[in-house]
Amino acid sequence: MDSSEHTRRIAVRFATFDQDGNGYISREDFTTAAAAILGEFGVKARSERGQALHIGAEAFWQGMAGIADRDGDQRITREEFVNGAVKRLRDNPDRFSEIARPFLHAVVNIADSDGDGRTTPEEAERALKALGVDEERCGAAARSLATDEDGLIGESEIVSAFAAYFTTPER
Repeated sequence: MDSSEHTRRIAVRFATFDQDGNGYISREDFTTAAAAILGEFGVKARSERGQALHIGAEAFWQGMAGIADRDGDQRITREEFVNGAVKRLRDNPDRFSEIARPFLHAVVNIADSDGDGRTTPEEAERALKALGVDEERCGAAARSLATDEDGLIGESEIVSAFAAYFTTPER
């Protein structure tokens, strides 16, 4: 895949992070995402799981800012995101998944209704909708995460899918 195609795909992902649509990614976008997950699953922010999600969101923000916020203004513009993300992906394709792991782990923990560390495709679909993923794509995306015979989705599947979202060609 050529560099311009890779850059274009990363730019498309910008909207995923820009939760409020104001044209840049900030800490507030990650806080908004955490609040949406908590609200969807009826988990209190001050609970242990709620705190883990907020800590994961903050770690995710810090990792993203470290990768892409070149001018240090605590906001990531589309250009900073594209340039920072593309460089890091060339250096280490798993980098995004690693900085997202605490957040993704906490999301699984919140969506997991029976406490076994895995979610159902339906629970994953609810989480994706809460994060603002296009409703028409949520079901198929959630079902595609259940890659093994038990039909459940664990952290490893989610982290792998997150990395693939940024590093594989669009279908």
